[in-house]
This record gives sequence, structure tokens and C-alpha cells, in this order.
Amino acid sequence: MTSTIRAATAPPVTGGARAPAAAGLDGFRAVQRLAYDCAEAVAARLSPGVTEREAARMQREWLRERGVRDWFHLPFAWFGDRTAFAGFRIPLQFFPTDRKLEPGMPFILDLAPVYQGFTADVGYSGSLGLNPLHDRMLDDLREHRELILREVRERRTLREVYEDVDRLMVRQGYANRHRAYPFGVIAHKMGTVRRRRWSPTLFGFGAQALRGLASDALHGHRDGWSPLRSPYPFSDHPPQPGVWAVEPHLGFRDTGAKFEELLVVTDSRDPEQSAFWLDDDLPHVRRWEAVR
Repeated sequence: MTSTIRAATAPPVTGGARAPAAAGLDGFRAVQRLAYDCAEAVAARLSPGVTEREAARMQREWLRERGVRDWFHLPFAWFGDRTAFAGFRIPLQFFPTDRKLEPGMPFILDLAPVYQGFTADVGYSGSLGLNPLHDRMLDDLREHRELILREVRERRTLREVYEDVDRLMVRQGYANRHRAYPFGVIAHKMGTVRRRRWSPTLFGFGAQALRGLASDALHGHRDGWSPLRSPYPFSDHPPQPGVWAVEPHLGFRDTGAKFEELLVVTDSRDPEQSAFWLDDDLPHVRRWEAVR
């Protein structure tokens, strides 16, 4: 079954200087589409015996061939029970390993390139062949996308949105696996970086992007807000205007599934303009539209 999906056109952004400009949104949209194109291209090349390290390298090479020279973070790949972060206790366990992909096994590709100064962070979930449980989890993520947008438009605090996503996962019969991320984040603020010839990485993260996130954290601490959406008190405030990468991550025993995409928040009083997903022409959204 096929379906033609019209690319979402973001409404004009209004409000104060902190709100993202419409022209800037085109840059974020372009890098997000580039990242998802990469994920789909690499997913199509995965086969039995490919390792996580090889899948991560395939993503890096694909993007570098298309002009990417900097990263918010280098590409990750997780196979099998590692999609549910089974046994993860320290940050080093997130990095790609020699785990080999097998028929029916779920996988997640997570990549965050910088392109022409704009950053994106996306997560792509799939399986190598049939996996009915994973298919159901992907379908159940749709309700999370709808809940997050609705509650951000209601100006609920980051912490409240996090807790409501948690409760929805429990009702669906899943465990919250984004709680295993550093600081338990489900979302973080994105930004732009200067285009430079040499862009070093630190522990898998781009140095420039880390500086930007640290600057947001410093300014936010002074002004009473955080660039991280987490279950902790520092997220007890509505989201600040800007572009946010959002990643609800479901877990059921040894299987995990998530999406990650960009959400735009403005200071408009019009609910539909106050928050919107940057682009609806994405793999997981096309999947949901195709089965309506």
C-alpha cells in the first residue's frame, strides 16, 4: 500500500527574538531530511552479519560524501537487545560494538549531523525482516507524537510532558528507555554552529555543538530554564522557544523502538503556531499515514 504525503509547511514564526526565524527553519528542515535519507539508505544496506560499528561507519561515510563535516554527535547503531539499552549503566555502553545483526533483529540508527551550520538529531527504528512486536511498537509511538505536541501547545512544563509520556508507556505495556540516557532526557534544545574547516569531536560529540548546549545550560540556569527535558526539577518549566530534538523510546524486554525528530516551539499565542513538528514527511509519519 502506498500513500502520497505532502511535506509539512511550517507556519510563519512570530514572537520575540528567541523564536526561530522562518528562514532558519529551512536550514533545520534540510539537515533533518538529509539525516533521515542517510538512515533509510543505510537501513536498506543492512544484512546478516553487519556489526554496529560497520553500520555507524556507513552512516558517517554516506554523510561525509554529501558534505557533512561536523556533528552534534557521531552516528550510533544499536542491534538486538541493545535497542532496549539492556544492561546499560555507563555512557561508554552507548557506543557501537561488534554486535552482529541477525534475521528478525530490531535495530536503531541514531545520527546527528551538522550541515551548513544547522544541526539535527534523528532516530530511525527498523528490523531485519519480520518482527511483529517491533511493528506494534512503531505503531504505538504515534500516540506519543500526538501527546507531546498537544501538551507543549498547552504550555505544560517539560517535566509534566515527560511524566505523561511515562504514564502513556505504562498504559501501553512498555518501559521508558529514554530514562537510560544521560540525565534521563527525552528532548534537548538544538542550535546552529559556525562552519569551520576543522571540527573536533569529544567523546563522540561535536565540540562546537557541546559548547552551544553548555551555553544554553548556563544562560538557562541564570534565567530559570533548562535546554534538557528530563524528569528532574530543573525541567519544571514550559519549553523555551527554539528547535528541540524529541525522542520517546519504548522498551519491551529485549526490544526497543523510538523516533527522534525536531519540534519547533515559539512564543506565539496562537496554539497552532506555538508549537509544531518541523516536518511531517518523515519515515515513521509516512508509515502511520500508509496504514490509516
